Amino acid sequence: MKAIVVRENGGPEVLRCENVEELMPGAGQVLVKIHAVGINPVETYFRSGRYPVAKFPYTPGSDAAGEIAAVGDQVSSWSVGHRVYVGGSLTGTYAEYALVTPDQIHTLPDRVSFDQGAAVNVPYATAYRGLIDRAKAKPGETVLVHGASGGVGTAAVQLAHALGITTIGTASTENGRKLVAKNGADHVLDHSAAGYLDDIMKLTGGKGVDVILEMAAHINLGKDLTVLGKFGRVIVIGCRGPVEIIPNNLMGRDADIRGMTLFNSTPDDLTRIHAALVAGLTNGTLTPVVGKSFSLAQAPQSHLAVLEPGAYGKIVLTP
Repeated sequence: MKAIVVRENGGPEVLRCENVEELMPGAGQVLVKIHAVGINPVETYFRSGRYPVAKFPYTPGSDAAGEIAAVGDQVSSWSVGHRVYVGGSLTGTYAEYALVTPDQIHTLPDRVSFDQGAAVNVPYATAYRGLIDRAKAKPGETVLVHGASGGVGTAAVQLAHALGITTIGTASTENGRKLVAKNGADHVLDHSAAGYLDDIMKLTGGKGVDVILEMAAHINLGKDLTVLGKFGRVIVIGCRGPVEIIPNNLMGRDADIRGMTLFNSTPDDLTRIHAALVAGLTNGTLTPVVGKSFSLAQAPQSHLAVLEPGAYGKIVLTP
């Protein structure tokens, strides 16, 4: 079978498409035929050496969608042919097949394509954990999704809209802003435009927002604190560099900056989160957006694209 193999840290060129040994599920394992792979920024950090990896060589990836091709002994909850999306893998998902444990796969409703299914795990689980678990956002509050046209941003807007949370979404391109509006944002702003912070204050009657989901804290965190309401919460979801803030902007508001990573979720957390996501995918509340698609051999290009500004939906590979 074909798979992307990384044998050393480096640039996108270290993502090499190779023929590797066929996989067979052992006891307690499931083999998934991969139809689409979700690309996440964190995978570029492992590839480059910014985050350490356990060992080389390895196949990247945790997100995908496909069909169950085989099940090992002691697996009774899944059967061959079942449509699933993947949230974690034993062997990596940048491949034609992947081995997973039963708790790493979730039902993919018929209304959701495989490409869309590959866009679920990290983006939607991250958005849910940030908005619900860390921010504890409630209906009637106002959330600013700073960078709302990317994978996590689109998920956050859809979730907030479904929960009755007034949503202000930002994007730097016209197409991105159209997508944010389509996903249910009550207000859409251009975060590259002068004066957009003033617009946020006007939209909230001068009170500021209750919650900010921040995808680029290295750029925005200092500014975020100036539009945060009393007892507000900033959830840092993404950051690629150092940050300078004025603590007084927190103190006068009794406000919080809260970090988060999906990797800190417990198994019980993930069971609860994915139960909610499957329900939303089934009833149409949640509809993943795919912006770009590459072949498996184009994995290096996908790693360049996922870090480009002006994000639009999710980037996927199709083996």
